Amino acid sequence: MDDFKSVVSYKTHAYGSVRVKLADMLEKRGITRNRLRTLTGAKYDVINRYYKGENIEMADLDFFAKVCYALDCKIEDLLEYQKPEQE
Repeated sequence: MDDFKSVVSYKTHAYGSVRVKLADMLEKRGITRNRLRTLTGAKYDVINRYYKGENIEMADLDFFAKVCYALDCKIEDLLEYQKPEQE
């Protein structure tokens, strides 16, 4: 019953992180950020933020649904959970 871990922590990244793999997917498919903007209707700055993987605190699930639809991929192709590094 104690198989669960508490996420309450005062250490940064003590519980791991989620990596956005949008850049990898676009490069793999040969699609530019501008082309993705045309396909999804998302703003370029939103696409660019996810592409660079910078300053992302919350994920826009609607954006990822549009990308999955446009690229015919799965969410796990775009997002990856990374376990915390052992201290």
